[in-house]
Amino acid sequence: MNKTTVIIVIALFAAAVSWAQDPAAGFPRNFKNKQGMSFVLIPAGSYMMGSPPGEREGDRRERYHRATVSMPFYLQTTEVTQEQWAAVMGYNPSFFKDCGGSCPVEQVSWHEVQEFIRRLNRLENTDKYRLPTEAEWEYAARAGTTAVFHTGPCLLTEQANYNGNFPLAGCPRGEYRGRPVPVGGFPPNQWGLYDMHGNVSEWVQDWNGPYPAGEATNYTGADQGSTRVFRGGDWSHDAWSCRAAGRFAGHPAGGDNYLGFRLLRSP
Repeated sequence: MNKTTVIIVIALFAAAVSWAQDPAAGFPRNFKNKQGMSFVLIPAGSYMMGSPPGEREGDRRERYHRATVSMPFYLQTTEVTQEQWAAVMGYNPSFFKDCGGSCPVEQVSWHEVQEFIRRLNRLENTDKYRLPTEAEWEYAARAGTTAVFHTGPCLLTEQANYNGNFPLAGCPRGEYRGRPVPVGGFPPNQWGLYDMHGNVSEWVQDWNGPYPAGEATNYTGADQGSTRVFRGGDWSHDAWSCRAAGRFAGHPAGGDNYLGFRLLRSP
């Protein structure tokens, strides 16, 4: 074996080791689909999910526990827009149509979102699109941070679109816009995701139910239920509802003018 061959073998071995240590290796950082939806790669990892003991205005339903996401995934950098929805579905269900095509689609039920995903997968000739699980959503929203918000202990209305008349206790009041705004208008979190706090609440995949009693890996929620979870808070609600740990639920056949979603795509 000559010197050049040895170097190539060593390089291939190093690449294999790197892949084993980093499941995201080999995937591009960003991805844009045929419909113009932009995604960013979220690495695998573990984090503390829920509200830690003593967190201001935490909720006992947000039991603090270690959650592991064992494989990387792509998450849409913004909420699905009215224009993107109409391109796939052929109509716009939004209450705030006058907001424009770059505003988030809202007033969509969980069931309608599933039909959107089914049609998008067919258009893209794949089965890789779905809603994120609750654990995947919070992991991405926190983006390696541990505070109440990825912005820190307070959420300002210069950082997110929510009802600024009702900040978290001890935080300053701000603007109440009274409606959604175009996606991507506020600074992204540390992983390049926009509007993870506020603008519209976002459906996730899970049935609503209590968190697991211990550590959880790739947790997918309750086996059954009557309501589905949505996360992130929105333009019409207070800062408390926008917390990274905040969790809410609604009937999967219902929708409202504060309720939208973003997509996950498997690599």
